[in-house]
Amino acid sequence: MRARYGLPLKIGAGVTAFGAVGLAYAAGFEARSFRLRRVTVPVLPRGMRPLRVLQVSDIHMVCGQRKKRAWLQSLAGLRPDLVVNTGDNLSDTNAVPEVLDALGPLMEYPGVYVFGSNDYYGPKLRNPARYLIEKSQGRHGLNGNAPAVGAVHNPWEGLRDAFEAAGWVGLSNARGRLKLDGGLELAFTGLDDPHIKRDRYERVAGGPDKTADFSMAVVHAPYLRSLDAFTTEGYPLILAGHTHGGQLRIPFYGALVTNCDIDTDRAKGLSTHESDSLVSYLHVSAGCGTNRYTPVRFACPPEATLLTLVARD
Repeated sequence: MRARYGLPLKIGAGVTAFGAVGLAYAAGFEARSFRLRRVTVPVLPRGMRPLRVLQVSDIHMVCGQRKKRAWLQSLAGLRPDLVVNTGDNLSDTNAVPEVLDALGPLMEYPGVYVFGSNDYYGPKLRNPARYLIEKSQGRHGLNGNAPAVGAVHNPWEGLRDAFEAAGWVGLSNARGRLKLDGGLELAFTGLDDPHIKRDRYERVAGGPDKTADFSMAVVHAPYLRSLDAFTTEGYPLILAGHTHGGQLRIPFYGALVTNCDIDTDRAKGLSTHESDSLVSYLHVSAGCGTNRYTPVRFACPPEATLLTLVARD
């Protein structure tokens, strides 16, 4: 009797070929298909002029990524009023000079920044399925997981020194202010990365600076405890990154994971967050890079965002 293996073998070959094509697209095209999103957010006090805020996040620079560097440099042509860097600049211990080269033209503009876990520590090779497992168990980063063993320490101090030399204000568990052209005074409150439990809200508590024209909050990873704290204290706008927008999204469905405890519906883009009957606008950047060990994106191209802040209705 002849075994009937022909059809299953053809199906298996077809699935393998489809997977190979998908992987080639995700790694070879979409992960380098950089784009700019534009968002309008009605958060400013009445009578205040619009502000153009460029948010860059999750660059995850690896040495030799020339296309990414050139694209980041080109963003200076937008001439933003303010640049907000929401962290995870590195995915290579030797990439600090290339990050600074990429961001050099943007550092001519007023800016603020927070760091993420990959600014402090180098990435490790992980089974992507672990993100789904950790999501089901409510464990993310150092929130519920044991500390990493043998972590590679990145030279983040070089980034900090260069940013501050350019006048960018560090907001890792800190408050800061900037004066823009025209005399506008902006105040900022930021947290160090909640993903590795470096956030210390008690150091910055107190709510928006009422002596400034406008105040906003900044954090790398949009963990609910941070969003709740900012919203309860009355910040009208919170900017975050970290999620990569899910990185591998299912068309017409969306993200499967966020690598933190925020829901997948808010893995990227503009949404709102409610706490104690108060509401803040939240913008989560999908970022423009990937972990060096998983250099793929699907239905989630790398991005930066130009947010135009306008007066509230």
